[in-house]
Amino acid sequence: MQQRSLGSTGLKVSRLGLGTMTWGRDTDEHEARDQLIAFTEQGGTLIDTAAGYGDGASEDLIGTLIGDVVGRDDIVLATKAGISRRTGERVTDTSRGHLLTSLDASLKRLRVDHVDLWQVHVWTDGTPLEETLAALDYAITSGRASYVGISNYSGWQTAQAATWQRAVPGRTPLASTQVEYSLLARSIEHEVLPAAAALGLGVLPWSPLGRGVLTGKYRGGTPSDSRAASPHFASFVNSYLDERGRGIVESVVRAAEGLGWSPLEVALVWVRDRPGVTAPIVGARTAAQLVPALGVEDLVLPQEIIDALDDVSGD
Repeated sequence: MQQRSLGSTGLKVSRLGLGTMTWGRDTDEHEARDQLIAFTEQGGTLIDTAAGYGDGASEDLIGTLIGDVVGRDDIVLATKAGISRRTGERVTDTSRGHLLTSLDASLKRLRVDHVDLWQVHVWTDGTPLEETLAALDYAITSGRASYVGISNYSGWQTAQAATWQRAVPGRTPLASTQVEYSLLARSIEHEVLPAAAALGLGVLPWSPLGRGVLTGKYRGGTPSDSRAASPHFASFVNSYLDERGRGIVESVVRAAEGLGWSPLEVALVWVRDRPGVTAPIVGARTAAQLVPALGVEDLVLPQEIIDALDDVSGD
């Protein structure tokens, strides 16, 4: 798998990342092991998780596999902090104390002494930005992280955070931003992508398959084993099962039929090769679902197909 530089840094990552949001909850140890083996055998290196995934269960499962299934030096390990469910409900906290405590807990669960990329999972209004970013600086100077980034920031938030880090010598420049991006979610093209390009941030799209909708699996209803049928993800998926979403999915299906590809391949290659994108993060519940995504390495969309998809999905 081709390796790409993460933004303007020297960090190289595979141009597809492995997402682990369901690990430890909907994805058990055996499926996680099979996914990790399949991913690394295809040259994948970027593994993305978060302290908030399964309230730490994802990180804990990854920790059991590092050194057993894959060597620590053979992967780029990324995690995030700022979201938790310790009260049973979603809680956001980007204070310096919480972030650093969360990072130490992540390192313990992952069974490593540092992560390659540590990201603030979400923007919050309750903490001054300079306090949040100070936690990133300390993670670098203390050796807990090699690179730092942000996630789910708007355009102005991205620009403000990245500019703050560049303003004074000694602060750590941001390496990346992780945001939702797919044919069904293109709003980041207006401000986030230009800000990232101007300030040297790599872009890591999450949910590049439109929360699974762009695979076409929901065209005939909701499969019983799909995310839309899961109590954890039903509302997450259903927002794209509207008239606009159906129209985009049908266009993806037609493009796939004309190329002899699958809809998954069309949707994933479209995101992977968008300007500014470093590596889409692909998550799957099972290894069987992941493997088709790993087969897109040599696929390139014809320009006329790109233009047609842009027309039907653009704002």
